[in-house]
Amino acid sequence: MKKIDRMRERVSILPTSTYLSRMHDAGWSLVALEWEREVEVSGEPPERETQAESEEIPFGLRVAPDSRHLEDDPQEMQTLRFLTEMIVQDVSFTSMAEALNIREYRTRDGRPWNAASVFKLTPRLIEVAPRILSSGEWESRKAQLSRVTWNS
Repeated sequence: MKKIDRMRERVSILPTSTYLSRMHDAGWSLVALEWEREVEVSGEPPERETQAESEEIPFGLRVAPDSRHLEDDPQEMQTLRFLTEMIVQDVSFTSMAEALNIREYRTRDGRPWNAASVFKLTPRLIEVAPRILSSGEWESRKAQLSRVTWNS
């Protein structure tokens, strides 16, 4: 099975035809060009730019290798499953943050969890909970939880 190797280069001058030929001969295919420029900002940016700049990838997802869609991020989905389990057990946000930190789970930017950061995930948990709660893994876990919760 073959794997696609990707490389992104920062350029300060336009690539020459010699450079492009050398990369092609080494087996690389040019798949995209990305252009940027500085522009003066006056007043409100157009609606489309505002949305694109402020749109964040939902927790539990990441950009797929093809850069065309989103896919599950395994670590973040594990965090969401763990939080869902604690919500079912009626654990406080502070205790949830402590439990995540004990297990060395980190926020997307690498910081320890706190009650506020867990609370901010509540809308995302509401979105993803039906999928988590209907999984086969959850069915077996639910049986264990109900035994512990009701028998303690």
